[in-house]
Amino acid sequence: MSIPNLASLDVKGKRVFLRCDLNVPLKDGVITDDGRIRASLPTISALLNSGVSLVICAHLGRPKGERKPELSLAPIAIKLSELLNEEVVFATDVIGESATRAVSALKTGGVVLLENVRFEAAETSKVESERSALAGKLASYADLYVGDGFGAVHRKHASVFETAKLLPHAAGFLISAEVDVLQKLTHQPDRPYCVVLGGAKVSDKIGVIANLLEKVNVLAIGGGMLFTFLAAQGKEIGKSLVEIESIPTVKELLIRADALGVEILLPTDIVVAPAFANEFPTVVSADAIPVDQIGLDIGPVSAMKFAEAIKKCHTVFWNGPMGVFEFSNFAAGTKAIAAALTEVQGLAVVGGGDSAAAVRALGFTDSQFGYISTGGGAALEYLEGKELPGLIALQS
Repeated sequence: MSIPNLASLDVKGKRVFLRCDLNVPLKDGVITDDGRIRASLPTISALLNSGVSLVICAHLGRPKGERKPELSLAPIAIKLSELLNEEVVFATDVIGESATRAVSALKTGGVVLLENVRFEAAETSKVESERSALAGKLASYADLYVGDGFGAVHRKHASVFETAKLLPHAAGFLISAEVDVLQKLTHQPDRPYCVVLGGAKVSDKIGVIANLLEKVNVLAIGGGMLFTFLAAQGKEIGKSLVEIESIPTVKELLIRADALGVEILLPTDIVVAPAFANEFPTVVSADAIPVDQIGLDIGPVSAMKFAEAIKKCHTVFWNGPMGVFEFSNFAAGTKAIAAALTEVQGLAVVGGGDSAAAVRALGFTDSQFGYISTGGGAALEYLEGKELPGLIALQS
């Protein structure tokens, strides 16, 4: 995959349309994790230092073509202004009067942030002509296109796919770095190679597991998805989350892993509670989960074994928390995995999404890890072997 980088563009004096991923978590209008905004700063700063004017486009949540005040990018514009230490003009629409006026007034060194592009139904439309019409309007704002929103490159959306094809284009620093890391994970990784997967649904990770089985040495399974694995082994899982329809596929994956000599790590103890709440935690054997209990975290013995396996590896990719880390009583497993990754003598990658939010919420800093991805879904689809529309559009 040959994707041109910023050095390939003559940007000085040009107006650049920059597609970022600023899809940060908000609570009551307050940003709770600004990791994705900070990850966009190197590209933004480099472009501004090169003498451009910037039109930044991004999304927030899934408004499905409707204007939803709680999903406005207004708080992101304020935060971005703080981080850049300069004014970011916020357009209250995407292709309307406010955006047109803001872009027309844009001077060299200036920055405009458009409103949530997903407020436009055409952005996510399945009809190509609708996406293309929106892309044409977005492309009219600029001379060049820079794609840096890795968290959206697995979507065939107007601002990600069609707009890039209408202008001279390149990848920003973030996308270039993400692709470089993912290529290291998929092509001749330093061994031993461990993949740690968690999160709620095994169905979201089956493709990744199937594609990586021939590449990894160790596969560790936690999170809600582990109970489908336990059920596939015929174990009692109580009231824990399970995807019955995925059990046959999981059985096939376990057989294939055994044939390939891949070590599958499943928890031997589980932290359970009678309900989905931050109370009454009890540690039980994975072979003896009571019928009236819900598994909400891997147990302490399992956390220690997972950590030991991780620290022996030279390449580690982790996606998905080990338990309900938002509850303090069920965060220990996730914290143990994060701590182990900080001790890896090699490449340790935190695979975006909930994993990235978890490490920060649990007191870790980005600098403690080899790499923290900004796009959990995009990274997983890349590792699954799928073609990502946003990367295809940026190819030479």
